[in-house]
Amino acid sequence: MEFFPLLELPEEIQAVVVERAARNSIQDLFGLKASSRSMKALAERRGVYHFLDVLSVPWGLNMPSELLKACYAEGNPSTLYIKGVQFFYTFDLKEEGLSLMKRAADAGYERAVYTHAMTRAIFWGEGKYLSRIPIESLDRIGKLVRSVKWGWGLWHKPEFKERMALFKSHILPKFYSCQCGNPVERDCPCLWHIDVTKDDNMCLHCLWLKEIGLFLREFEPVSLYRDTRKW
Repeated sequence: MEFFPLLELPEEIQAVVVERAARNSIQDLFGLKASSRSMKALAERRGVYHFLDVLSVPWGLNMPSELLKACYAEGNPSTLYIKGVQFFYTFDLKEEGLSLMKRAADAGYERAVYTHAMTRAIFWGEGKYLSRIPIESLDRIGKLVRSVKWGWGLWHKPEFKERMALFKSHILPKFYSCQCGNPVERDCPCLWHIDVTKDDNMCLHCLWLKEIGLFLREFEPVSLYRDTRKW
């Protein structure tokens, strides 16, 4: 990406380019910062860190804590999301965690829209938030959320395990008993097979059951490696 011709643009246009770079990736933003003093000043002005998605890079990389704190201080949705997930699923601070996730979801951060909706459905049986997840993007966003392996051996709290057990005993049989989606017979109708039992023609009800089941099966709590209470 070539940065130097940007210096020939009006300053207000340069500012827009910096914001777009921040939305695109951390690498692009830091590339701009390194290109010139004026770009560095624009990239470090208040408000730019609001647009970064700190989960656009692998969570295992040692991202500077000061960068995360700066993003959170500006109401960055991705850091609101991370803190909300850690508060809810790791520290068992449900009210605070849910509120943070909702703030990130209301800002349009799709990981938060998905996780907030799943959390509401699993812990309170509220399915109305699921409608905020576009059906055409459900599979992609779900895989994106569940792909972040930040648990590092940390186990879920007992209440999460209880919800999973309840899903297995009361909800999962309904998924397997429904004959939609050209079901494949399984010797073990369990949570492990929920994503390979029916094709894309399954009914909408089973589609959501599958997604909730995958969340219960694969979602990890945030490890204590980064304590977001310090943000």
